[in-house]
Amino acid sequence: MPHRLGPKLILSLTILIVAISVVSGYLNLRTQKKQLLDTMILGADQLSRSITSATWHAMLDDDRKAAYEIMRVIADKQGVDRIRMFNREGRLVFSTDAREQPTMTSMSNEVCSECHSKGPMPQRPTQDLRVRYATSPDGVKTINMVAPIYNEPSCSNASCHAHRASTKVLGVVDVALRLDPVQKQTRTITIQTILWTLLEVGIGAAFVILFTRQFVAAPIQELIQGTKAVSAMELDHDIQITRRTQELDELVDSFNRMRERLKLAVNELNEMQQTLESKVEERTQQLQTAQRKLIQADRLASLGQLAASVAHEINNPVSGVLNLSMLLERLMGSGAYPPGREADFRKYLGLISSETARVGRIVSDLLSFSRRSKPQHAPADLHKLVHTTLGLADHKLRLMSAAIVLNLQENLPQIECDASQIQQVILNLVMNAAEAMKSRGGGTVTIRTHLANADEVELSVQDTGEGIAPENLAKIFDPFFTTKADAKGVGLGLAVVYGIVKAHDGDVEVTSKRNEGTTFKVTLPLKSRKAEIAAIETQVHAV
Repeated sequence: MPHRLGPKLILSLTILIVAISVVSGYLNLRTQKKQLLDTMILGADQLSRSITSATWHAMLDDDRKAAYEIMRVIADKQGVDRIRMFNREGRLVFSTDAREQPTMTSMSNEVCSECHSKGPMPQRPTQDLRVRYATSPDGVKTINMVAPIYNEPSCSNASCHAHRASTKVLGVVDVALRLDPVQKQTRTITIQTILWTLLEVGIGAAFVILFTRQFVAAPIQELIQGTKAVSAMELDHDIQITRRTQELDELVDSFNRMRERLKLAVNELNEMQQTLESKVEERTQQLQTAQRKLIQADRLASLGQLAASVAHEINNPVSGVLNLSMLLERLMGSGAYPPGREADFRKYLGLISSETARVGRIVSDLLSFSRRSKPQHAPADLHKLVHTTLGLADHKLRLMSAAIVLNLQENLPQIECDASQIQQVILNLVMNAAEAMKSRGGGTVTIRTHLANADEVELSVQDTGEGIAPENLAKIFDPFFTTKADAKGVGLGLAVVYGIVKAHDGDVEVTSKRNEGTTFKVTLPLKSRKAEIAAIETQVHAV
């Protein structure tokens, strides 16, 4: 069975037409055959009755020769195979076929068996009992009609051969008509019926094909093309068909109404999308501004924490410079260099220079950390950022009894990042690690770096503190979430870390075990993806 509607409809209707035509032709042929046989049976019955009537006078006069001659003349007519006469005892007394000799037959022969083999002989046998089909000695199929010769009063009272009045039947006349004309006509009718059936099937199939293609297949194909256009979001043109019917018109109207509603919905969605995009862009800018403010606020808070530590770091070299200056001043109290003390003078001046440079370096690192600048990505040495940050927080870490262990991979490639922001990430993680160990009287903070893969580096900060409770692991990066006592923190440090790392297309992972410690792993790409995209866009515009 085909899958398309047009061929399926054509095939179904054609099969229906063929079935109806074949059944109609068969019934018509069967009816005509029956009518022919009924007509022939009626003719045979009339002929048999005519023979009995034609021979009635000759038999009444006991002129058998005249009666037999009449039957021979009738038997010579076209269509008559033979005529036979049997007496009431079943003896064949005459046959138009010279090959049959008068003989005695039993009541079970083909002529008598219809009436005598089924119980008492009927008084007036019906036509169905008197007709039979047989084959002549020449092999010709015949239809035989038996006509009883009744014992009428004129026969029973005749002086020549009187019969008793109690005798009802004197004999029978068996007339055999040839079926050749009927068979020939039947064959002709059969051929005509088959031809008419084929013609009806051909005309019906042609009409079905033409009708289906014109009024079903073609409109449906046009409708399919229209729906495909709608599915491709081509909503500006109506769906139209050329062969219109009421049902298809209603279907087309439904599709057009659906198209109009879809067009309105799409327009509304586009407007909503544009509005949403503008709102999202506005909100994103607000969030970025808030994030920058958050980072700056955290930097200022960290800067406040570093202020005391840096003050102590600066105080030591400044005190040394002051003492050396006073010593040099006493040595030059007489206005000249003491003899033999030139080496001491050079040593003291070298110490003054190195300590002054140390102060300058500390101040420079502090200014670099506190300087507010626009986020930018440039190659930076991660190890240098680690050392600089630890130098700023060194005094604070010593006060918290936090020992620093460095496990840095050699020849680590540079990363493209905002150096001040990555430095803030390192500082927040290190200070959080030191705070986590404070209740235990200090501990060890291990900082590791290594190349995670060909495109990323990993920085991990591990402490030996109390660890993070499992129920708090999912909240530690939320802004303003903190487990520290009141006035000890506002819960922004790790949120800032998370925001900075995500802005650098990196990732932050944390693992912690109670009473064993916590490890933060920061993964950063070697090259900024935003910079790569910008470079690609620049190349595209250049092309």
